[in-house]
Amino acid sequence: MFFHPMDFLILIAFAVSMWASFRVRGTFGTWAQVQARSHMTGAEAARRMLDANGLYDVAVEPVEGTLTDHYDPTSRTVRLSEPVYYDSSISAISVACHEVGHAIQHKAHYPMLALRHAMFPAVNFASGVAPLLLLAGFIFQQLPILLLLGILFFAGAVAFQIVTLPVEFNASSRARKLMAQYGFIASDEERGVAKVLNAAALTYVAAALISVLQLLKYIMIFNQRNDD
Repeated sequence: MFFHPMDFLILIAFAVSMWASFRVRGTFGTWAQVQARSHMTGAEAARRMLDANGLYDVAVEPVEGTLTDHYDPTSRTVRLSEPVYYDSSISAISVACHEVGHAIQHKAHYPMLALRHAMFPAVNFASGVAPLLLLAGFIFQQLPILLLLGILFFAGAVAFQIVTLPVEFNASSRARKLMAQYGFIASDEERGVAKVLNAAALTYVAAALISVLQLLKYIMIFNQRNDD
């Protein structure tokens, strides 16, 4: 629980994560000021892309907040934050179509999305239990099994974050391709789309990096105790 050499790398990763968060908000804000020449709102773009892919039963709903956009596979609903739902900017269309990309993945049974959904119940439990086990393992050093169990549960959560990466990148790739194909954006607007989606993807990469480094730290501590 005290300072460990790996903490240097973890602090750097945290700094990258904070920078990524600021960047995604800044990039979204910048391109939110640029209106798409198609004049489509995020809601309209999402609806048209869903219909074009035969997803007539997937609803599009507004949700409060900023950058709270997501696809809910349980209710089969694309939920867009109000700035995305009602606006017709490059940012709004990009984010809306990215979320539709997840709905298309769902329909196509994209393997990594299916794996992510299958992992979620167990990972949700593991994420809650892991910190308690890790803390107990550090406090009760005479019971190394507690630390080992904490590491195993935490590893499950890390695996979930790693699986999330290809899911997000694939959804963005699908969105960019279809947005251009359907004429939602012009060719010279693709640069803005790429900036918005790449900035968002970086936040997932940074979060996964932090988790991987933390996991390595716990493994190193466990191995060191066993050697002692």
